[in-house]
Amino acid sequence: MHMRSIFTVSPPSFTITEVSEILIEKYSIDGNVSELYSDRDQNFHVDDDGKKHVLKISNAMEDRSVLELQDLASKHMMLNDPTIQIPTLASEIIEIKKGREVFFMRLMHYLEGNFLGEQGTPDVDPFNVGTFLGRVSCALDGFDHPGAHRPFEWDARQTELIRKVSEHVTSRKDQDTVGFFLNEFEKVIPTLVQDMRMSVIHNDGNDHNILIDGNGKIIGLIDFGDMVHSHQALEPAVAMAYAALDNEDPFASIASMLKGYHSMYPLTKNEVLSTIYLMCSRLCITVSMAAWRKRLFPENTYLTISESSAWSLLRMMEKEDLGVWSNRLVEHAG
Repeated sequence: MHMRSIFTVSPPSFTITEVSEILIEKYSIDGNVSELYSDRDQNFHVDDDGKKHVLKISNAMEDRSVLELQDLASKHMMLNDPTIQIPTLASEIIEIKKGREVFFMRLMHYLEGNFLGEQGTPDVDPFNVGTFLGRVSCALDGFDHPGAHRPFEWDARQTELIRKVSEHVTSRKDQDTVGFFLNEFEKVIPTLVQDMRMSVIHNDGNDHNILIDGNGKIIGLIDFGDMVHSHQALEPAVAMAYAALDNEDPFASIASMLKGYHSMYPLTKNEVLSTIYLMCSRLCITVSMAAWRKRLFPENTYLTISESSAWSLLRMMEKEDLGVWSNRLVEHAG
């Protein structure tokens, strides 16, 4: 039996009818409601005669401080760089009951745009994704909040948590692969850490969270649910992990991504050296979480969306010398 957490408790299961009634009662909004995809929460698109919102109902196990963290981080970013489109609250956080459970509910302003990873969207150069995430880091600079200081399975520096989750990986050989990267991380990162900054990061710069306009220009970022206080260098490393998936030449993509980030938000040499280890640790989370949660929620196909690509990449990287990649990234990032 697992401890109840946002990862083990089923997402909320409100019906469209229930949500329509809540919107009228709580917000005086009588609009068309359709459900959007979410991993551990429940999200709805609301169209009230062209006035659009997203209604987010959080997992019953979500901590209010994590939601306040997201709201305050958005406000901090808006002050520092209003040109980045990010989700903002349209009303205060409220509580809603269903059965025995109590859920936090947020009405958010809707952002227009397409996702970078949608079919038919123009290809965006990894360098541009990197510069955009560098701007995000500049906008978040100086921000802190207690809600970000948490034990969190999606934080690539929390290797003891990742080891625990990796026990759900079924094959011994695959478990050894994860162990290999976590050992490398624990061996190398302590030698670099004295020159690595800690800060609150978005921690999920993937192509389903980055918004582009019709011309393929990056305009915004959504989904602040994985925010955590961790290594600053993890921000580009997460995006590097996504850029390397299903890629014939992963080095070129990740080097370009890192160069873009570094051009906007300069990293120390040790931070650049750390990114490949952080990237591989993040991939270990992807495969371990997929193994764990597909057993809990077999009907949710989204949970395994990156799983096989991530395994392929990890097996490829296992044959490489991470130290060599690390040094090459320093040459390319400058």
